[in-house]
Amino acid sequence: MSFFDNPGMLAPPRVTRIDLARGGFILACSEPLGEVTRCIGDWLEYWAERTPNAMFLAERDADGEWVKLTYAAAREQVGRIAQGLLDLGIAPQAPVVCLSDNSLDQALLMLATMHLGRPFATVSSAYSRLAKDYSKVAAIIQELEPGVLYAGDGAVYGSAIRASAVRCPVVLSYNAYEVEGSLTLAELLRTRETPAVMAEFVRITPDTHAKYLLTSGSTGRPKIAINTHRMLCANQQQIQQSWPFLREEKPVIVSWLPWSHTFGTNHNFNMVLCNGGSFYIDEGRPLPGLMEKSVRNLREVQPNLYFNVPRGFDALIAFLEQDESFARDFFGRLRAVFYAAAALPQSTWDRLERAAQKVLGEKVWFTSAWGATEASPLLTNVHWRLDGPGCIGLPVAGTSIKFLPNGDKLEMRVKGPQVFPGYLNNPDKTAEAFDDDGYYKIGDAGLLVDPQRPEKGIVFNGRVAEDFKLTTGTWVSVGTLRVRAVTALAPYAQDVVVTGHDRDEVGLLIFPSAAAKDLPTGDLHAHIREGLRRLKAEGGGGSSQSPTRAMLLDEPPNMDAGEITDKGYINQRAVLARRAAEVVSLHSSPKLDRVVFLK
Repeated sequence: MSFFDNPGMLAPPRVTRIDLARGGFILACSEPLGEVTRCIGDWLEYWAERTPNAMFLAERDADGEWVKLTYAAAREQVGRIAQGLLDLGIAPQAPVVCLSDNSLDQALLMLATMHLGRPFATVSSAYSRLAKDYSKVAAIIQELEPGVLYAGDGAVYGSAIRASAVRCPVVLSYNAYEVEGSLTLAELLRTRETPAVMAEFVRITPDTHAKYLLTSGSTGRPKIAINTHRMLCANQQQIQQSWPFLREEKPVIVSWLPWSHTFGTNHNFNMVLCNGGSFYIDEGRPLPGLMEKSVRNLREVQPNLYFNVPRGFDALIAFLEQDESFARDFFGRLRAVFYAAAALPQSTWDRLERAAQKVLGEKVWFTSAWGATEASPLLTNVHWRLDGPGCIGLPVAGTSIKFLPNGDKLEMRVKGPQVFPGYLNNPDKTAEAFDDDGYYKIGDAGLLVDPQRPEKGIVFNGRVAEDFKLTTGTWVSVGTLRVRAVTALAPYAQDVVVTGHDRDEVGLLIFPSAAAKDLPTGDLHAHIREGLRRLKAEGGGGSSQSPTRAMLLDEPPNMDAGEITDKGYINQRAVLARRAAEVVSLHSSPKLDRVVFLK
């Protein structure tokens, strides 16, 4: 019997539909939201007392050995760092801002900051580590007005810190000599916690700011979304109510997903902390030469939950298919595979299922959700078995979704305790974000799997604003075409972006999969051309669903540049803006080697 065949492991679908005028309706979870924890730190206090010796956090050291922290040890170090922050004179509203990648040090600093009721902000490391100039990170730091600025390594992040001309204390884990006047985190850890820490802790309310998260900033300056303790704690309560199995089996997670994004930090990290689980920081990435590190970690730890974005699954599948022993280790304790519904093509689903079936003799449970940086992040969740990808679940407890006709789509707007109060110091953008009924205008579209049976779930239908017209006046449904194209081009397309705005024909920018890189160029082009023929045949020859050309891209989608959203799918607008030159070449340069034409 499957783990999820046991009664009570997954909540039954419970939903209420209220019809509105002019074809709109509201879909709401009919289960009331249970009691919500006051603040993030309450979870740490609880598990440090209840299961003090249980492993909480781990990362590999320079020698490749796991450095592990129990809940009790983590709480002790959080208290020391918190006292150190107080001794630095950090103001009540001043955030601690981090510029570097996931680490044990960042986790402890983040928890210590929130234990004091101060907000914590992680800025994508790409702004500091990979940037050619530091104007963007400097502007972000200036807008955040940090009380303390932190980075892991002064040798890596020192230039960005110096260029930002910060006036607050700077804390570094290594090479502090690179930034004049900076402190080491070790100095904060040598501080003795006093009653002042808990005095600050008890003042925290659900409305206290817990985190500041930057939106992708694909159009203009990034906005800073306020995340309160109520938002983050309510979201984990909502996840628990839809996934009761978390009370029976503590989550064990191996994750590389950056904490500058809501998926990696608010969803995954908080899920582990809320439920007393174990979080292994993965130093790998879904990139050549780095994926091997992730494979090693997954093989050794054998997580029971696995979360990833599209390029991560694409890289993982290649290893699962090539190494049966790794597949056995990976699926050995795995209860669920969580994917971004809008980004998982049927071919990827099928390959994962085959890999699991081969070593387990049964299928693995696929689950998904939908949300945003401004929603902690989860708004819907899948808590039943799916037959295929596409469904994003149903509203979680305390959440309602308003569906409004918008062109040929249904725009979704959301309300719930996990939805943010607004953008930091930006009243105009905050006012624009909500409608007159207080629903957040998230900008996504959706539809019901079965209009007569709303409990069957919601299908993601792309962004409201991503569809466009050809010069013929024909609308192109980007979300629909994108999924069809990835399936038609399988297994050689990790993802695609649809082009053709104000042009005569539809085109595709293709992010090649790992399998594509092993194929001779002529064979790959032939497969792409055959895929374009299939799309034309399936689309009945209509120009809006029949791309006539495709370009293979050299660079994978860049999450730090906003090309992958926090929801885990391709940001069409960001890719088109960032790769405008490729779009022009695709539609105007018939002799480019990377362009494949439908003949």
